[in-house]
Amino acid sequence: MDYEGEFEHDAPPSFDGMRNMAQDVEVKGFNPGLIVLLLVGGLLLAFFVGNFLLYRYAQKALPPKKKKPISKKKMKKERLRQGVSAPGE
Repeated sequence: MDYEGEFEHDAPPSFDGMRNMAQDVEVKGFNPGLIVLLLVGGLLLAFFVGNFLLYRYAQKALPPKKKKPISKKKMKKERLRQGVSAPGE
């Protein structure tokens, strides 16, 4: 039962062109689409890495943001809501 040996050289006619095409392929350099893709991908990667590094540096170097002062009116309302009477009342 040696089937492989019988049909090695008898390829269907539709595949004859494929065999010739595979032998004619030459390396012609990089695909221009691949170059653009790599360039854009590299720029995006550099942008995100740079942003991350700047964020980490800012977290260490910059002082924390100051909170806005609360007005006396808001403080009084908050105390009343919590059930603590404001001084002087």
